[in-house]
Amino acid sequence: MRKILFIDVDGTLCSPIYNKPPVSAVEAIRKARENGHLAYICTGRSKAEVYEDIWAIGLDGMIGGNGCYVEDHGNTIMHQKLTADECRDVVDWCRSRDMEFYLECNSGLYPSEKYKERSFEAYRKKYGKEPQYGEFFERMIYGASPYRDDVNKISFRLNSWEDYLAAKEKFNTLHVGCWGGDAPNCSHGDVSPNGVNKANAINFLLDYLKADKKDTIAFGDEAVDIPMFELCGYSVAMGSGNESAKKAADYITTGTDDDGLKNAFIHLGLI
Repeated sequence: MRKILFIDVDGTLCSPIYNKPPVSAVEAIRKARENGHLAYICTGRSKAEVYEDIWAIGLDGMIGGNGCYVEDHGNTIMHQKLTADECRDVVDWCRSRDMEFYLECNSGLYPSEKYKERSFEAYRKKYGKEPQYGEFFERMIYGASPYRDDVNKISFRLNSWEDYLAAKEKFNTLHVGCWGGDAPNCSHGDVSPNGVNKANAINFLLDYLKADKKDTIAFGDEAVDIPMFELCGYSVAMGSGNESAKKAADYITTGTDDDGLKNAFIHLGLI
């Protein structure tokens, strides 16, 4: 029976160390599609951050911005954005709290002045070595105005957990999330349109495809993936993922860099 696979990118499809898909994951997805299954990435990344190496795997589409954007075989079927006023409010609020941020748009990623500098500092402090971000910072668009009307979501570096709690209170008519670790140790908060999450976007896509959620499998590694774990017919957490994701999943595979996706696909009979 055909299955519809929803695969998170960072930490699931892509190595959390090298920021690239392992060869075993690429081959597993290609083989699963040859076997008649559908494969969509379901990611916090906006389309501008889905680089050629990921599309080259061969995918049926994507859910981006943690549910802001849905694409099927090159056709945009849903796209929710912050209004220009909402964008301005979030940007000004981040600046008032000395938080660096970046705007996530399908046209590109637009960082605040010191976002790269602060991110590198945080990486060195956490890992004790130079950052390995791949193309992420190279492809950012620097020097543009942060006041825009095409923003999927705004991610900001948390100075403390209180920043996240303050964002929840300040932007209570929007969706406020967090990522980069389990709460209260997340590195980032984000603000996106109200009602946005991976599960709602999957439901939207399933309605479009006239498919049933019992035929879906979700693959993830962080708390932000739990809504799709709860929705889909079956869920798989990466062994290298966060504890919250592993506790919520039906099955825990090996780590991302230990052939985690391939081993899960074999376990589930997809390949």
